[in-house]
Amino acid sequence: MAKKNNRPISPHLQIYRLPLTGIVSISHRMTGVMLSAGLVLFVYIIYAVLGGAVTYAAMQAFAGFWLIKAVYWGFVYALFFHLCHGVRHLIWDAGNSFDRETLNRYALIELGASLVLTLTVLLFI
Repeated sequence: MAKKNNRPISPHLQIYRLPLTGIVSISHRMTGVMLSAGLVLFVYIIYAVLGGAVTYAAMQAFAGFWLIKAVYWGFVYALFFHLCHGVRHLIWDAGNSFDRETLNRYALIELGASLVLTLTVLLFI
């Protein structure tokens, strides 16, 4: 018979709960990737503007599609979320707010501020 090992086992993904700060950190990395990918759409818009009236009209028709609008608003939210998390990193660079309660409170403020900024832009566009 095999010898039984009494070492503790790691918790499974169904048991382990990622803290809010971990979720926000992972989201910050994902929004950075989304912003990089969104630059392709930005370059396409600049190309359409420089291409003349026909190219610009084709770009406007493309941008009117509901999926592209959703991608656009995702890009705007990613921009503001990334900005708010960058401000949070500046606060951390000053050596402040490393206790758990403050970290969670700032994460919620960051999420709320990015949502409010995105909705504010929605009002003006």
